[in-house]
Amino acid sequence: MGRYVIRRLLQMIPVFVGATLLIFLMVNVMGDPVAGLCGDRECDQATAARLRKEFGLDQPVWQQYLTYMGNVFTGDFGTAFNGQPVTELMATAFPVTIRLTIVAILLEIVVGVTLGVVTGLRRGRPVDTGVLLVTLVVISVPTFVTGLLLQLLLGVEWGWIRPSVSSEAGFGELIVPGLVLASVSLAYVTRLTRTSIAENKRSDYVRTAIAKGLPRHRVVTRHLLRNSLIPVVTFIGTDIGALMGGAIVTERIFNIHGVGFQLYQGILRQNTQTVVGFVTVLVLVFLVANLLVDLLYAVLDPRIRYA
Repeated sequence: MGRYVIRRLLQMIPVFVGATLLIFLMVNVMGDPVAGLCGDRECDQATAARLRKEFGLDQPVWQQYLTYMGNVFTGDFGTAFNGQPVTELMATAFPVTIRLTIVAILLEIVVGVTLGVVTGLRRGRPVDTGVLLVTLVVISVPTFVTGLLLQLLLGVEWGWIRPSVSSEAGFGELIVPGLVLASVSLAYVTRLTRTSIAENKRSDYVRTAIAKGLPRHRVVTRHLLRNSLIPVVTFIGTDIGALMGGAIVTERIFNIHGVGFQLYQGILRQNTQTVVGFVTVLVLVFLVANLLVDLLYAVLDPRIRYA
């Protein structure tokens, strides 16, 4: 196990460098960030030259990237064009998005897995057909439509929630935004769990457990569910980074000042340091989540061993 973890950590290095380099190059071709600093009027040459030198934009792109990566390993993610360190923006944005992601992941696990187990054990029955139709509708409807509908109905028409989340963004306020953020993933988790349960229910080890006279709940929880959750855990693990980075629409609808909001502002203002800094952290989150998922396989299935 130890050698496997070390090997995986070493494999993460080129992936991290490649992903951050790609993002850095893509952000640098979005346009001239100095032009956005001067507002509607065009910057004079002296001011533009001073700003480019101040933010290191007068250097070649490869040199900018090496300088940036050297600073990242010392904990310096640069300075936004408004003079505020990017780490300060992260300190205010990431806790909010982490809370939102936790709510979304819990909904995926509790609601998605539960519905998947129920429908997988009752494949072909009315409850199975009904859940499949509902999940198909959820997958087909864009997230911004779901968010706006829930905001209009629950927040404006019925007054059950606040239409926009407060600056504190507590867990209670994030339940509906978390449901919106997790809606499509929740539907996929439900369908994936349902398919995995239905397939493994016909396996030899399940029939053997039933023939031994084991209680039904023990067959389901100890034998059927553990093996069926492997593809589900894979999906949820990779979905953590996707939820944190893909919260732009949800955070805009409910006025949540998290990672999605900062990324939107950074792209809108062509703020290279902000966008690259936040995406760098998201890449790290994605890599760590994938490593934890791989290690969790051995817990779910003892037959899996790491060399």
